[in-house]
Amino acid sequence: MVATPSTMLPLGTEAPNFELADPAGTIHRRDDFAGAPALVVGFICNHCPYVQHIRKEWAQLARDLRERGVAVVGINSNDADSYPEDAPAAMATEIEQVGYTFPYLYDESQGVAKEYGAACTPDFYVFDADRRLAYRGEFDDSRPRNGRPVTGAALSAAVGAVLASRPVPEPQQPSLGCNIKWRPGNEPDYAG
Repeated sequence: MVATPSTMLPLGTEAPNFELADPAGTIHRRDDFAGAPALVVGFICNHCPYVQHIRKEWAQLARDLRERGVAVVGINSNDADSYPEDAPAAMATEIEQVGYTFPYLYDESQGVAKEYGAACTPDFYVFDADRRLAYRGEFDDSRPRNGRPVTGAALSAAVGAVLASRPVPEPQQPSLGCNIKWRPGNEPDYAG
């Protein structure tokens, strides 16, 4: 299993806009969450073993964060033609099986992933109330087969700092996971 790291978008970057549908066809936009004190965006998919490794804890952390008023969004940018297990119909099944309570959106054009500089799944971003990037990187230091427990500690601490109006401590560790499955000819410059 070859792992791809996050690109580590510069801190302070404004959250790129998005207008994406969930599997039911409901459109969600970045500005739909304008009143939230923080916005967490997770680039995820169904089939990646790195996402499967954390998905139950990610679903629970997202529920906890939403109870605190934090906006949480999952985005799947994989090429569903080549990876049908990541198509919207399969996303609907994943939502049900894992218990995702946040909008899980499909980025069919892959344009949103490019704007965020997303490189892998999972890849997490935390934006403050002004929608400036305060954190990007890992969920925690657990990876498949490394024996460390899945806690969500890094992401949780980052959101906690944002909610307390404190800077997120450095260094921020890149996420590591499966590369986003770009459609042939659609690979961004940073994808290597």
